[in-house]
Amino acid sequence: MSLTNVLFVLLLSGFTLAQDDGNANETLSCDPDRGDLLREFGAMRETFGAMETRLKESETQILELKNKERTNVTFSAATGGGGNYIGPFNTDITLIYRTVITNIGGAYSPFTGVFFAPVPGVYYFTIFFHAGLTYGTNLLLYKNNQLMLATSDHGSTSDTADNGGNAVFLQLKQGDQVYVVMTENSYVWGTDHHTTFSGFLVTEM
Repeated sequence: MSLTNVLFVLLLSGFTLAQDDGNANETLSCDPDRGDLLREFGAMRETFGAMETRLKESETQILELKNKERTNVTFSAATGGGGNYIGPFNTDITLIYRTVITNIGGAYSPFTGVFFAPVPGVYYFTIFFHAGLTYGTNLLLYKNNQLMLATSDHGSTSDTADNGGNAVFLQLKQGDQVYVVMTENSYVWGTDHHTTFSGFLVTEM
């Protein structure tokens, strides 16, 4: 039962009890007043009903504004490289994905290859690579200095093309860094389409 209906019932009950305290003649003589009071109660009921409706509308608007204020974070980037191999190197390197496909929120840097979490929350990340022949490929995804996942393929003289990937959900604090390391003596095929690093904010916490 709504607040309006509860108030109406309480007022009506109170009036009835007051009437019961008098004699029959007083009750009959008050009938016109009772009608007036019932009409007033009805008007009050309508007023409270309108107030409840406005309150619900306000709550809906506040909820919509909160949803609009939520941070949107989505990025995808490829290594670039003009169709040439990137690597191998004699040391581990942070693999920089220079070709930005999407970077909503600007949390990924194509200059450093590092993603910075702008808000605390759960994020989803994927890495994919294309390579082949001779050298192997070994990519590691880090959260700050902690290894979170890897994808790799051994070098081969008979296998002319290799593809690999991996994905993970990570709970990040604001300012946490996520990046990909390519280990020494490994390489990837560098284009705007093959070797990619992507992520997005699943839910803010």
